[in-house]
Order: sequence, then structure tokens, then C-alpha cells
Amino acid sequence: MAAGSKRQQIVNAADALFYSQGFAQTSFADIAAAVQISRGNFYYHFKTKDEILDAVIDKRLADREMLLAKWDETADDPARRIECFIKIVIVNQAKIMAYGCPVGSLVTELTKLDHASREKANQIMALFRDWLIRQFVELGCHADACDHALHVLSWSQGVATLAQTFKDEAFVQREVSQILEWLASIERETTRLQAISTKA
Repeated sequence: MAAGSKRQQIVNAADALFYSQGFAQTSFADIAAAVQISRGNFYYHFKTKDEILDAVIDKRLADREMLLAKWDETADDPARRIECFIKIVIVNQAKIMAYGCPVGSLVTELTKLDHASREKANQIMALFRDWLIRQFVELGCHADACDHALHVLSWSQGVATLAQTFKDEAFVQREVSQILEWLASIERETTRLQAISTKA
């Protein structure tokens, strides 16, 4: 098997284990066992767990960039793209109820550990924030775009945390319905103000 392919297998396994067990609780042996590779071969690809962590963060960042780009291409307007972001808590509901948000949980753990990679992990949250800001700007909420983006981002993190705590599917559905109604009200108000501006 090619070295690049084996390295990617290690990163994929570490990504899953860091999510389900946490970074601190996952050992080299855990990752090696998941990939079925000897410790010697393992060290050929990664010398430290921190090296693996950086590779996992790079993977998560690239995966989220691809997801956001897909929504940019496939959703017709910014409100529909924001809906895609909101509905991800339903799409990934089973995993979120089991382990929480993969991004939020890692950022929180690395912050508690005062880990050197915490700022790198924060880039994923910043990616979400900046993407949401662009959507709200395109929707016409120029002055409030940042506030709205942070509202959606904090909402998603709060729902993920409580979904993991209470394992309540109905709660997640209610929260999604409520924030979608909030988004619809923002869209209606923006449309109304744009119509007034056009007439003026």
C-alpha cells in the first residue's frame, strides 16, 4: 500500500478516535490498532501525537471548506445556504447526540489543555463564522451580518451540547424549526426594506 494512502488511513482513524474518545484519551496504540499497523511503521509517518493532531485539524478544515463550497454551488440563494448550515445538526444528529459537535468538542478540549494547536483548531470556527457573515451580507443584512452569523454559530454549538446531554431528538427538531422561522423573519424583513429602498 502506498505511503500516502497509509498516512491518510492513520489521519482518518485518529480523526474518528479524537471525536469519539477525545484527543487526550486517545493513545498511539489506539490509532495503530485501528489502522492495524505496527508501531515501527506508525512512527515512519508520525513521530508524535501532536503531529497527528495537526494533520487531523488540517483534514477537518479541508472537509468543512469542501462542504461550504458545495453549499455555495448547489443552494440558489444565501438563505437556503444558511438553512443547510442549520440543518447539519439534524443530518449528523446521531453522532452529535453521542459525541457532541466534532469542531466544538475539539476546540474546547484543546483550550482546556492549553494546547499549542488550539488556535489552529479555532480556524474551523472562524471559517464557519466568516462564511455565515458572507451569506448574511448577500442576504442584505450588512450592518447585522456579523451578529446574525455569531447567533447561528452559537445556536448550533448550544444545540449540539444539549443534544449530547439529553439525547432528545424532539428538542433538536424544535430548535431547528424555531431558528428556521427566525431566519425566515430576517429574510422577510430584508425583502421589505429592499422594496422600500427601491421605491424611494
